[in-house]
Amino acid sequence: MTHTRRLLVGLLLVVAPTSASGQESARDIIDRVDRILRGESSHGTSTMEVVTENWERSITMEVWSLGTEYALVRITAPRSEEGMATLKAGDDIWNYLPRVDRTIKIPASLMMGSWMGSHFTHDDIVKESRLIEDYDIDYSFEGERDGVEVWEFLLTPKPEAAVVWGQIEYQVRKGDLMPTWARYYDEDGELVRTLTFSDFRVMGGRLVPAVMDLHPEDKPSERTTVRYNSLEFDIDIDRSFFSLRALRSARR
Repeated sequence: MTHTRRLLVGLLLVVAPTSASGQESARDIIDRVDRILRGESSHGTSTMEVVTENWERSITMEVWSLGTEYALVRITAPRSEEGMATLKAGDDIWNYLPRVDRTIKIPASLMMGSWMGSHFTHDDIVKESRLIEDYDIDYSFEGERDGVEVWEFLLTPKPEAAVVWGQIEYQVRKGDLMPTWARYYDEDGELVRTLTFSDFRVMGGRLVPAVMDLHPEDKPSERTTVRYNSLEFDIDIDRSFFSLRALRSARR
């Protein structure tokens, strides 16, 4: 979150982007972009707004991560959902429901299910899959779009990859390696959703897209928007923090 994995927590963490050389492969560029919200370690806060045909809601989150294997997302507001959390530690993923004091392990079959009623999935939130591991990546366009020099890439699943997307299209600005949009297609080639990136700014000393909008193709009036409020990188945190005990408290 599959990619977008490249949302939320992922929505959260980053390698400093630099200009890519003409010799760099499509895979190398996507790998760097895919890590843009990761970092070696990170901590951040964000607000997620969900708009559907029948209701709207907003939640705030605090997120920690370590590399690509460890992530913890904790809901801080509204009060009715405060303390709900999602933990990824290695290959295991859990949700914690504070009202019933229950910890639930998420099976692989439910990774593409909605997270907190949003258009993002559990996979998006904890970045379970990685683009460069699950997809073959090729250039599909190089040149100017709307006055900006960009690369566009076509990602197709590797035969052994357990992913749901039939293909992904990805656009990246050449000058600073900032992603601008990603389009996700099903196995029949039908567009399912579009993720757009905007409000590029320096946070935690690094250039990042501070806003991400996810739009489902079959419900054009709906969206989920994530806005980063703060980000810091290379924090002092280790694997022991990402425990079931931390899941229940999610406090450092």
